[in-house]
Amino acid sequence: MTFDLRHIRYFVTVAEYLHFRRAAEHLGIAQPALSRAIRNLELDLNVTLFERNNRNVQITRAGQVFLENCRGILTSLDHAVDQTRRAHRGQLGSLRIGYTDNAIAGKLPSLLKAFQEKEPGIVLNPFHSPTVEQLRRLELNEIDIGFVTGPVKKRGYEVVPIQSEPFVCITYAGHALARHSGIKLGDLADEDFVHGSSNEWQHFHAYLFSLCRRAGFEPRIVQQAFNTAGILGLVASGMGLTVLTKNSAIAMPPGLVVVPIEDIKEELQTVAIWKQADQPGPMRLFEDHIRKIRSPSP
Repeated sequence: MTFDLRHIRYFVTVAEYLHFRRAAEHLGIAQPALSRAIRNLELDLNVTLFERNNRNVQITRAGQVFLENCRGILTSLDHAVDQTRRAHRGQLGSLRIGYTDNAIAGKLPSLLKAFQEKEPGIVLNPFHSPTVEQLRRLELNEIDIGFVTGPVKKRGYEVVPIQSEPFVCITYAGHALARHSGIKLGDLADEDFVHGSSNEWQHFHAYLFSLCRRAGFEPRIVQQAFNTAGILGLVASGMGLTVLTKNSAIAMPPGLVVVPIEDIKEELQTVAIWKQADQPGPMRLFEDHIRKIRSPSP
């Protein structure tokens, strides 16, 4: 066979118009050239595609079968061209995204949803892990970007603030402090704390211990859990109280009370972090998205 894509496009246009002059005008070629191309296509296929007379043009049964298949070819080709261009622009691929409890309880869901709606060809693969684990996985190129507890300063990395949240005390309903409309951090000096492990929650602990020391005490952590849900579950069991952030209280189990800490003005940061090195297209688009919607630096 010697026919090519040009012949297929010519044939489909004639089949749609069933009129050689109008088809030629649509294609922007001379009618004799179009007639000649269709005739050569028929000779190449050894079939009659159109019945012609001076009054009208009709497609044959063989032509109808060929038309259905040619439309499929053109649709597949258009799809291939579109996908190729999207890949060139970075609009196809996947992103491995780390996140902490604070990130997923805050702005991250809406950030991811907005990006997914804008770039449906990029698959998002979120992974929950504490800050220290995300930083390790970034070093090993196991994730593309992390949403971690800040501040973080690492040479060779971009860091963009995403949100900041006030600290609150969370205790069980029967605790004496649960009746207060607000407390000072020093009121917790003699209390038992429930918190995340010092290894995995070290960035949060750096905040907490610094604040408590400034208030004149070391927090007495009597129980540890892997994540926020575990911490809140242990507090609900009456094992102690905790200091977390305001967003942590959005989905609390029953029987817990949030008490504002009135003398803490600092807020906990969540930042996005990724390597400065040349990034694949999907990451560049995600970076642009983050920079456009990020909150102002606290």
